[in-house]
Amino acid sequence: MGHDRRLGTGLAPCPAGGGGIPVIRREGGYDGVEAVVDKDLASAVLAREVGARVLGMSTSVDQVALHYGTPRAQGIDRMSVQEARRYLDDGHFPSGSMGPKVEAAIRFIEAGGETVLITAPWTIGPALSGAGGTRIVSG
Repeated sequence: MGHDRRLGTGLAPCPAGGGGIPVIRREGGYDGVEAVVDKDLASAVLAREVGARVLGMSTSVDQVALHYGTPRAQGIDRMSVQEARRYLDDGHFPSGSMGPKVEAAIRFIEAGGETVLITAPWTIGPALSGAGGTRIVSG
């Protein structure tokens, strides 16, 4: 297994997600139930628990966009957590698309995080340097 020298720079991958069989306790034992552990929300919780200031979220697009998938699509370089909440509430980020990432970003920042960066894997390097992706910030 290779060694990632970038970890010495203060960057650390913290994958989190679902798995296992969810159960609830019932009289006489346990029963399986339907449940999903959202990977974005789990990542936000893990990032706060380890004291991260910045959370990076990888997705299939370079930036978060308003009117995604339409001729009016508009990429967002930066938005405040208040703007993110408003756009989410206005339905710009559906639950089957960017909604969970934006909701996780809001929760991360409201819990004390500073910045969330959302971008595609192929643009993470430039986005970390400020050239690309979407940054969600506290103010």
